[in-house]
Amino acid sequence: MIDLHYWPTPNGQKITLFLEEAGLEYRIVPVNIGKGEQFAPAFLAIAPNNRMPAIVDHAPTGGGEPVSVFESGAILLYLAEKTGRFLSADPRDRIATIQWLMWQMGGLGPMLGQNHHFNRYAPEKIDYAINRYVNETRRLYGVLNTQLEGRDFIVGDYSIADMACYPWIVPHEAQGQNLDDFPHLKAWFTRIADRPATAAAYARGDAVSTQPTVNADSARILFGQTGQN
Repeated sequence: MIDLHYWPTPNGQKITLFLEEAGLEYRIVPVNIGKGEQFAPAFLAIAPNNRMPAIVDHAPTGGGEPVSVFESGAILLYLAEKTGRFLSADPRDRIATIQWLMWQMGGLGPMLGQNHHFNRYAPEKIDYAINRYVNETRRLYGVLNTQLEGRDFIVGDYSIADMACYPWIVPHEAQGQNLDDFPHLKAWFTRIADRPATAAAYARGDAVSTQPTVNADSARILFGQTGQN
C-alpha cells in the first residue's frame, strides 16, 4: 500500500496519473494546502520542503521499513523503478525520458506556475510580469510541440515524462495559450486525455476537492510564506 499525500494541483495529479496507470494500491491522504496542512509536523517529517505531493511506500522493494519520497519528479522516478514501468530500460530512451522529466521540473512547471500566479492570483496586475510569463509559457509550449512532431509521446512509449508535463498543460486557457497554435502538442494532449487512467486520476482529484484552493483566506498561506513559517 502507498499513502499519497496529495492535493489536486498539477504536481499532485502527476502521481495519481502514474498510480492509476500502474494499477497500484494506494490511499489518498488529503493535504489541504489552502488551509496550511502542508505545515503540519507529521507532513514535514516526510516532506521537509512543505510542498505536496509526497508518498509513503509501506511495501518497498526489498522489504524493510516504509520508504517516504517527496518532490513529484523523484516520486515518479521511484515508482517507475519500483514497477519497471513507464521508464524504458533502453539506455538512450531512459536518459531522454529523464531529461524531459527534468525539463518539466526545472522549466515547464516553475514558469507556468508563475504564469498562474501573476495572471490569476496576484493582488495587483503587473503587466511586465504577466507578459514575461505568458511569453515564456508560449516558448515552452513551442519546445514541447517541436519534440512531439512525428511522435505519439514525448519519448517512445507513454512515460513519466508525459505524466509530468500533461497536468501543467490542462489549464492552458488560463495560461493565455491556444492549443490550436501547437498542433503536435494538441494531438498529444488529446491522446492522454482520452486514456481511462487519466479520467480516473482526475476523478480522484475531484472527489478530494470541489472548491477552488485559492481564495482571500488561503492566499496569505499560499503566497505569504517566509523562512519563519
